[in-house]
Amino acid sequence: MSPSARRALSLRVLCAPAAWPHWPFLPVARRHNGRVQLGVVFDARTARLTGYSATVFLTNLFVLPDRFDEFLALPKEVFDCAEELLDAGWAID
Repeated sequence: MSPSARRALSLRVLCAPAAWPHWPFLPVARRHNGRVQLGVVFDARTARLTGYSATVFLTNLFVLPDRFDEFLALPKEVFDCAEELLDAGWAID
């Protein structure tokens, strides 16, 4: 898949939480120089939270905390929009 096609697919999926296979979480990854960084995007609208719609929590699906407040306390990268998240190198995984 070309980089532009991968970006377009990532953008479509990021903007459609109902299509996420592990809803309310969407696994994402950032690849650089042979290294992979994992994260998850959370459908914050279902929890009636604002400010998290374009946030990557630096964890993966297999080690999510049991409590919601612990999840929100995880290290994260916050972006203004899905396009900015993709510009930072993140893509659906």
